[in-house]
Amino acid sequence: MSKSIVAKNGHLASSKAAPAVRKPPVTPVVVTVTFRHVEPTDAIRTYAERKFSHVAKFLKRVCEVHLILTVDKYRQHGEVTVKSGRLTVTALEETRDLYSVIDSLADKVGRQLKCQLGKSLVKKQRAPSTPEVLTVAEDPTSVSRINRA
Repeated sequence: MSKSIVAKNGHLASSKAAPAVRKPPVTPVVVTVTFRHVEPTDAIRTYAERKFSHVAKFLKRVCEVHLILTVDKYRQHGEVTVKSGRLTVTALEETRDLYSVIDSLADKVGRQLKCQLGKSLVKKQRAPSTPEVLTVAEDPTSVSRINRA
């Protein structure tokens, strides 16, 4: 049995209430699928849209995904381009099944975006400000810390 507590505003508040956690908004992904030399099917199109909708978790801006699927005799070929702001990522893949092409392209794009995010985070690390540099220069114990880093 949970106890009810009356808050200052007159509303009931339970003692076991969890704090409200706000989720970051998901950026929309526009997925365009082009079929070359193959009959376009809704199953492949929805599968590709579901796979590439996860790209949004790496990006902060709206992104466009253009997937080109080509069939030449026994070769299934896929090409994907992801554009978001100034960032452009491309990947190519060729196997014997269109679904495996889509899977491997989604994995490749995910790895490339993780790498790009890591590079941009390293560049965003700030340099020490002037007061921080001066206090470090005055303190002899902190000089050894600077030489190690």
